[in-house]
This record gives sequence, C-alpha cells and structure tokens, in this order.
Amino acid sequence: MKTLFRPSLYTLTLLVVFTGLVLSCTEEKYKESTDETLNITEFLRANEEEYSLFLEILDVTDYASFMNTYGTYTLFLPTNDAVNQYLSDLGASNVADVPMEDLQELAKLHIIDEVFTTVQFNDGKIATPSLQGQFLITGAVNRDGQSNITVNKDARIISSNVEVGNGVIHVIDKALEVADQTLAETIDEDPSLSLFAELIRETGWYDTLDEPLTYDQDSISSHVSVLAQTNEVFQEAGFNTLNDLKERYSHLDDPTNPLDSLNLYVAYRIIPELDYLADLAVKSVVLTKAPLEVISVKLASDSLLLNEETFNGVFEPGVQINRSQSDVTASNGVLHYVNDNFFIKKRFPAPVYFDVADQPEFRQLSSVFRKPGNYADLSRSELSEVTWEGNAAFRLGYLAAATGDGAQLSQAWHGDVVELLRHRTGVINNLEFTTPVLIKGRYKVWVSYRQNGRASSSVRALFNGEALPRLINFTEYGNTDLPERVLESQGYKRHLNITTSRFNSRLAGIIEVPTTGRHTITLESLAYAGGPSWIDVIEFRPVDMDQLYPKMEAGGDGLIDE
Repeated sequence: MKTLFRPSLYTLTLLVVFTGLVLSCTEEKYKESTDETLNITEFLRANEEEYSLFLEILDVTDYASFMNTYGTYTLFLPTNDAVNQYLSDLGASNVADVPMEDLQELAKLHIIDEVFTTVQFNDGKIATPSLQGQFLITGAVNRDGQSNITVNKDARIISSNVEVGNGVIHVIDKALEVADQTLAETIDEDPSLSLFAELIRETGWYDTLDEPLTYDQDSISSHVSVLAQTNEVFQEAGFNTLNDLKERYSHLDDPTNPLDSLNLYVAYRIIPELDYLADLAVKSVVLTKAPLEVISVKLASDSLLLNEETFNGVFEPGVQINRSQSDVTASNGVLHYVNDNFFIKKRFPAPVYFDVADQPEFRQLSSVFRKPGNYADLSRSELSEVTWEGNAAFRLGYLAAATGDGAQLSQAWHGDVVELLRHRTGVINNLEFTTPVLIKGRYKVWVSYRQNGRASSSVRALFNGEALPRLINFTEYGNTDLPERVLESQGYKRHLNITTSRFNSRLAGIIEVPTTGRHTITLESLAYAGGPSWIDVIEFRPVDMDQLYPKMEAGGDGLIDE
C-alpha cells in the first residue's frame, strides 16, 4: 500500500543507526573468523565450551540434524550462561527438567528461516517470523556506557554476523522467551495499566483479549493489536478511576453494550490484525473493532502519530505511540502504548495509493523486495491478498527493475511493478486484489501501468464485483503533448512526476465505497495478450480532490505536490 508518508526515510535512518552501532561497538564483532564450511550444528559442536547447553536443546528436540542441513538460517544463539539463567528462572537444574514441548518452542523461537545480518535490522520487528511463529524485535540500547543491539528488548547481541555454511549466527547473552501470555494477561501483569485492565473487564473486552490464537478456514489468524493507555496518561486527561471514565463516556450506562460510548472507546483501541510498529509505519489507516471506524497513521521523523490530520484548514495534532514501550508480543497479538488519551474521530474520504506490488508475501522476500534488478513470482496458494480465476499454474510476478525493460520500469513508484504474464482470457483473466482500508465515500479509480505492446489491450476493472465503465488498454502509450487538465478531461493523466510516454494512467470510473474497510478490485482481461502487463499503482482519490496532484516520485517513494 502506498501512502502519503515516507517509511523508507524512517527505515534508512534506522539502518544508519544500526550500521553505526555495528561498526562502533567494540564488544560486537562484525564477522567471526570461523570455518565457513561448518553448518550451524557443526559450529556448535566445535564450540561446545561456550554453547553446549543450546546444542543439547537441539539434540533432545531432534533439531540438531535439521540445523545441519543446507539452508539459509539465522540463529540467535544463547551462551551457556544465558541458558543456565533460563533454567534457573524456571527452577530447573538441567535441560532434562524442562518439558519437551517447551524446549521445542524455545528452540524454534531462536531460528529464522532466512539470513538476516545486523545491517538488515530495523528498530522493530524483523520481517520474517521465527520458526516458532512469533516475530522477533530488535532495538538499540545504551548500557554501562556501551551501545548494543538487543533482541526482544532484553537479550544483547554480544557477537554478530558469524558466518556458517547454512546461514548466520548472532550470539546473545540471554535466552529468548516464548510469549505465552494472552494480551489480557499481559495487560494484567503491568501495574501501570491497572486502570486500563479494569476498563477492559468492565466493557467485556477482557474475554476477547484473553482468547487463544486461532486460524480460520482461509488461514487468517485471530491476532489483534491493542493501543493501551497507562494510569499516568489517564490521569493527565482527568481520569483517576473507572467511575471517572464511566461518567464521561458511558452514555447508555451499560459499558457491555456494543453501542455504549465507553465500549466503543475500548473497541477503538483494538486493531483486528497483527500490527507491529514496522507494520503501522507503512499504513495510512487501520481498521478497529469499533464498527466502521478507523485510525489514521502518520510517520513523522521517528514518531508514529495516530489521527493527525488537517480538516477544513484546521490542524488536529496526533497521538504519539510510545516506541520504547511498544511492540510487546503476546500469544494472541501485540501490545502498544500511547502517550495521550483519544477517542473516535469522524473520518472523511481520504486518498489511498495502492501499490499492488507491495504484497505481504513479496515484502517478506527481503533479498528481492525493492532491491533493483531482482525478480520473484508466487503461486495463487502462496498469496493471501491476491487471487485469480483460470490457470492454477500461473504465478504472479514481482519485478524490481534495473536494466533492459527494467531501465524504464525502474521509473515506477518505488521502482517496482507487478508483472502479469499472459493476462488474457483462458489463462488468467480475472486478477483480484484485496485493497487497503478505504474510508466510506465516493472515489475516482485510476489504474497506472507501464505500456507494453504485447499486453492485453482491453481490461475491465471491477470494484467489489461491479464493473467500472471505462476499459484499460495496457498497450496504450501515455500522451506527452496535451496539457494535463485536457488529458484529465479525457480520462487520462501522468501519475509520475516525470514526462514519459512509457507510463500511462487510466481513469476506470467512479465508485461508491459503502463501508469503511477493505474491499476488492479486479482486473479482468477481455482480449488476447502475447506478453506481460506491468501494473504500478491503483489510486483511489476522493471525487472532490485534485486528481493530478500530488504526483508520485518516479523511482522513489515520495509524493510530489508540484
């Protein structure tokens, strides 16, 4: 999803910080002098004096052989002292005293099935989850006058980027712990959230936040994210007790009623998906459990702000997320802390710039996603938010362009496109995307693409299954001669901040978004295609908004107002 914000600047800043840490910390080593022919298990056996206890865990769980095979793994390796402390905290005298299931979960939590060196760490969630399923969080701290990278806030990396035959190892001074408490239990355990804990009980939301993690028939998880307020934040807003909150917000005097304002006050703080700070940073709005209500998200410098907007010329300051406290993993979601009290804000239609190449599964391919010159393709079963009718063998391509055709494709927003091979009747004619969150209202829909003479010459767009009136010709060049406003009146525009005939943008029609939420946009090919179609972005602009500006930065991630 493409937004008005600039998460790449945020990411770049954090990468610089982490790179500086790696280069400046005397305690860390960027690359160990090891025999690179050794795989992970062989490396542990060769260094048993330091890592014998974690090796024992791998042996008893039968993961030792698995970690000795070919692959690309990242291992966060606790020292013997770290494992001994873990055993002591459990009241166990040795590894054999720990239940097998707990050891298996512990081992998997320390392993990621992809290589991540420290220069790839951001201040937040690592893009790929551990084999256990939970995400790991990295950050920077200063302790005893030294800067270190931490994992899950507590474990320090004391030796980094140890290259082995099947991946990389980062040595940590504390064993990572599986988050086995629900969000409700996590909130209960924090004394600073005692009033918030009372509030979720009073409104009936405690039981929801205490439910174990489940998956539906489509493998969609029941993860939720909670925006919690500390006692101090409540007090600054004038709320010292639960009764204070009931008097202010419970207009039906029945907090368990979903229509009661106090119930909605809590529901508005629950996001029905797993959103770490890194996820929020690349979104413009998120849905909440309050029906049809959303929270806007804005990245400003290194801060994440909720509901900061300017309406009718009036600036409304946002509520800041407390980054240092947030990203607390629970068994069924993630907990964040906010610095101010807030309530539901009525939202008006807002532009959404949908980068169709920014799919969750492509984003997880860290060695490919937005790395110039790289290509990947995924099958229908591997994509959670894209589907199609037709040939099941078809694969959706992701192209971060650089050379050849790529020299021009790299001018796309973010420098990447979705590539549809043989987008035609009988092969793959209905390609359906799940949109980002759209706020209820009327929008003009623009489909922007890179021209290809062999692509489909007749494509129909459908919103929630309803056909839009204008067809799209992916073989059609962009017009570089007509004035922009004349071009717009004919249903075309130049969506990039450069003048090029290779890219074109077609107005597909006007839609009425009936409810705030995620919807579907389908591209149906009505003609033969002998080559690929390259789609850059699908724009949803409110009908009363300027349809030409802001433009998208060619090859970059910005929005250009002039």
